[in-house]
Amino acid sequence: MEIIEHRSLKGFNTFGIDIKARHYLPLHDVSELPAINIHDYPSFLVLGGGSNILFRDDFEGLVIHNLIKGISVEEETNEHAIIKVGAGENWHDFVCWAIDHNYGGVENLALIPGCVGAAPVQNIGAYGVELKDVFYKLDAYDFRDGQYFEKDHSSCAFGYRDSVFKNELKGRCCILNVYLKLTKKHSISATYGAITTVLDSYGIDDPGISDVAKAVIEIRSSKLPDPKKLGNGGSFFKNPVISKVQLNKLQHKFPAIVFYEIDDASVKVPAGWLIDQAGWKGRKMGNAQCHEKQALVIVNLGAASGQEIYDLSEAIYQSVLDIYGIALEREVNVL
Repeated sequence: MEIIEHRSLKGFNTFGIDIKARHYLPLHDVSELPAINIHDYPSFLVLGGGSNILFRDDFEGLVIHNLIKGISVEEETNEHAIIKVGAGENWHDFVCWAIDHNYGGVENLALIPGCVGAAPVQNIGAYGVELKDVFYKLDAYDFRDGQYFEKDHSSCAFGYRDSVFKNELKGRCCILNVYLKLTKKHSISATYGAITTVLDSYGIDDPGISDVAKAVIEIRSSKLPDPKKLGNGGSFFKNPVISKVQLNKLQHKFPAIVFYEIDDASVKVPAGWLIDQAGWKGRKMGNAQCHEKQALVIVNLGAASGQEIYDLSEAIYQSVLDIYGIALEREVNVL
């Protein structure tokens, strides 16, 4: 186990922010965990793909870089397979592996940046599917009591981009392996409008999982910037959920407001629509920009500091609040 001092994290966060970790530990083996005493450091952070994090300054504690790898089939029936995936595996690479092996359920989640270990933390989702739909269980380590433990589906408290790991267990655990229950007899979810449009354009009326994945990749690639070319963390804000009472009031002033019904009492309003209508799409502050194609994404134009990106997000937040009375919630973790 080697702890590296003053390690640059520029290549380990998708915003491309050039900050340093005072102490950096690349974690390849779960057996190394009991030797780590987090009380020796002022703070600690478990880092995966760095796709959902914004550093505003150097990190003065210990960064544990989760690089645990491996994909294996743990159980299999005629209809399903339980796949064990190391938390340090790239998520999109795993989706491609699943499709290549004809395991379904994650094809709608293609091209989501980050590592597998972050998927249950965020309950990642896209195009009508969420991680919780295929989640079986996970292995983790609790630094607070030095114990390995398991979490099944019912104990993860999954919500919209939310889980127990962002609440009760926040800042104390390292996810080691994630187990997903994937299909062998597939139930395709291709009713999301954009997917249907792409499939129709290719004359595909009976899509397989690879067709859906290709459509999702095409859609995401057309709207979202590649972090390797333009630093970003994907969607910066969550889509806010408001009451129908609040919606009715807003409709009097903004008849064209876009919304999606959740239940009898609440609706979801696309944050990207709110930001776009507030006039932020394409606008710059310093070296940070609200992306010109997707207002929900804030990008690093090349030399932005984490503070510049945060300041732009604050200006967007305040603008939407002033105009619509809706408080946006950041999806990106800000440190």
